Amino acid sequence: MERIGNVADSYLISTDTMTVEQAIRTVWDFHHMNHELISSDAILVLGSHDTRVAERAAELYHQGFGKWLILSGGLGRLTEGVWETPEADLFRKIALEKGVPDENILVENQSTNSGENFRLTEKLLQEKNLFASLQSFIVVQKPYMERRAYATFKKHWPEKACRVTSPQMSFDEYCESPHPEINRETVIHLMVGDLQRLWVYAEKDFQIPVAVPSHIMQAYYTLVDAKYTQHLVHIS
Repeated sequence: MERIGNVADSYLISTDTMTVEQAIRTVWDFHHMNHELISSDAILVLGSHDTRVAERAAELYHQGFGKWLILSGGLGRLTEGVWETPEADLFRKIALEKGVPDENILVENQSTNSGENFRLTEKLLQEKNLFASLQSFIVVQKPYMERRAYATFKKHWPEKACRVTSPQMSFDEYCESPHPEINRETVIHLMVGDLQRLWVYAEKDFQIPVAVPSHIMQAYYTLVDAKYTQHLVHIS
């Protein structure tokens, strides 16, 4: 039995009845918001080490889901020291290759984390006198960061409408990435870390609180017990 800390409710969970494979699928599915997308004022793309996020955003632009494609990201924890080009600049190149007009692309290339994505994007939009007029967004992120992206959005821009999406693929398809650093083991470590951040970052007031059901916590502890801990936040 494991006692869960750093969540809204304190209770006991047994990790004996869930297999590691079941836990992986459970956490993967929970990270997805499953939003039905509607036409919005802008498509906001949060930078990452996965260029398929930019491809998904360009696809949405061509489907008419937003007039503006806003790309946000400098060099973050997964790209600093690995990429020389800021995430947003590389994503802009991909968007242009996919046929998105340059005049409809806005780039914020200094942010290093999710909070800065929103703070620095807001600064950019204010400078261009667009922030007040853009009231609805589709946020594009990696599949295992959908829920955290939504929670961060609502912390920074609570008055604006948000729907979240990501590259449309299963866990197995996602792990078959063209990027060698995106593989099954790494993805599991990352999605466990992002699950933990849902309550840790809410406690730090970085995002709004997120309800985490007991079976999700069971899956979390099953994966922690299986040593998928490389991307957990160390809590003092």
